[in-house]
Amino acid sequence: MNNCIVNVITLCIVMRVNCALDFEKTRTLYSGKIFGFSWENCGKPDDPAVLKTLTLSPDPITVPGELTASASGNTIVELAAPLAVNVTLEKEVAGFWVKVPCVEEIGSCHYTDGCDLLNQLIPPGQDCPEPLHTYGIPCHCPFKAGLYTLPESDFYLPDIDLPYWLTNGHYRVQGVLGAMGKELGCLKITFAVHSNN
Repeated sequence: MNNCIVNVITLCIVMRVNCALDFEKTRTLYSGKIFGFSWENCGKPDDPAVLKTLTLSPDPITVPGELTASASGNTIVELAAPLAVNVTLEKEVAGFWVKVPCVEEIGSCHYTDGCDLLNQLIPPGQDCPEPLHTYGIPCHCPFKAGLYTLPESDFYLPDIDLPYWLTNGHYRVQGVLGAMGKELGCLKITFAVHSNN
């Protein structure tokens, strides 16, 4: 999956987490550490969208705090609306992986059009956020076929409002990108979270 799509999926997840739950008692202002981050492509060998590299540092990542990231990926087809995204989120509980259900669009959810989500987060006509803008990486569909590269870039991670059930633990997330019933790419991420709260 190209790194632009990875950035977009990550941005969508963070924005959904920040906006989804309205009841104060079900949310926690998250500050802590994310550690043991790893990733792998999980699609078929002939999937047209593939992540080539993804590096995040430091390990652990402190929230709030600074993050350095670089990524590269390739797509051999144009990625255009509607672009379905199926997310499976699992948490390790007593040695078993348990699927986290989709609650208020957070968890193991199906998004019918990732392009529409992007338009909600970054209105069409608005410049893409940094560092995407600086490096000419698009943040709206369609994404033309080609190689996308994000050189090593620094980000600031603010405190994040998370549902109370989405803190301490080991997680794995799988995202499958598809269009017209065909898989375009698949990415699996694993990490652990330790909250200071």
